[in-house]
Amino acid sequence: MEELYFDHAATTPCDPRVLAVVTKALAQENGNPHSTTHDSGRRAADMVEHARAHVAALIGADPREIIFTSGATEANNLAIKGAARFLAAQGSPRKRIITAQTEHKCVLESVRDLAQEGFDPVILPVQPNGLVNPAELARALEVPTALVSLMGVNNESGVVQDYATLAPLVQQAGALLHADLAQAAGKIALDVQHMGLALASLSSHKLYGPKGVGALYVRRRPRVRLQPLFSGGGQERGVRSGTLPGFLLAGFGEACRIAAHEQTQDAAHLAQVQAAFLAKLQKMLPGVHVNAHNALRYPGILSVRLPQDVGAQAVLAACPGVAASLGSACSSAALAPSYVLEAMGLTREEAARSLRLSPGRFTSAAEAERAAELLAQAAQRVRAAHTPPEQLCV
Repeated sequence: MEELYFDHAATTPCDPRVLAVVTKALAQENGNPHSTTHDSGRRAADMVEHARAHVAALIGADPREIIFTSGATEANNLAIKGAARFLAAQGSPRKRIITAQTEHKCVLESVRDLAQEGFDPVILPVQPNGLVNPAELARALEVPTALVSLMGVNNESGVVQDYATLAPLVQQAGALLHADLAQAAGKIALDVQHMGLALASLSSHKLYGPKGVGALYVRRRPRVRLQPLFSGGGQERGVRSGTLPGFLLAGFGEACRIAAHEQTQDAAHLAQVQAAFLAKLQKMLPGVHVNAHNALRYPGILSVRLPQDVGAQAVLAACPGVAASLGSACSSAALAPSYVLEAMGLTREEAARSLRLSPGRFTSAAEAERAAELLAQAAQRVRAAHTPPEQLCV
């Protein structure tokens, strides 16, 4: 049986249109985009700038504000550490760095790392709906703050953060606002200027592009300055060194171009897919609960809590036909319950009963219903295997 892929939050397959662009670029453009004294280099450079324009257009930025990286993890590290270190080097008294408990590991660890350099990391709790409490943020901002980092769409719950309320608080406090947009870019409408962002991170492989490339938006006006993470030729505006992989960036750019035109219909399609999945699952497995059900959520990420007597890990093991996850792919090596869900107030036992399902652009409603059926059947087998014999006879 062919596997039903419901783990697009971990990574998306390359859109065939993107794959065609990557393959052509890899075959035809072998020049170094930083060697512009000959035609091969100039063609490669043009390809990179073409991609940069598409990435910028997707989020409402100027192409000159896009710095290419190896992915969102590097972009998040560069944004958080680069901004904090630059301000410190200028003698800024702002030492506080604020984020939330539900952020991606690379953001949480970047913030914690800065404590060793004399910064004051503050990791805010979230409300049961996964949103940051504006009053909590305002209190944290009473201490002079360098930067606040809050993700656009949570990678485990799908919750969309409320920048319209939070961004003005950060601006009034004179701090920089960074957003991890890895799960948001190409999925929901974004405009970095209207959102009040100074910095924003993107990942190609989360929006049907190739792995290995990403981008960091760095605002030009008023200008945001960063200290580079590592030394080199300074190819990306002196902020990020290293030869750019033109063929991967061509694919990234194409993925952004497609998303800019299709993200509205993608979201509508995913809402239908999610509705079909939930209707089937809740019919076959009463007691299923949607985590953060009362928050605005991106329909491509669904966190469901199974009935009390059914563990999520056991269900996945009993259902090899469905590719889903317990939570973030970056935390999957440790089989502990999701720290994101626990931060939202779920008990450890409730978090351990939760699955993350993330359909994609090419997932059909029929596949969603089939996945729900297979998961429900697996849950029933798990339940039966753990039910005392005397209860089975009742």
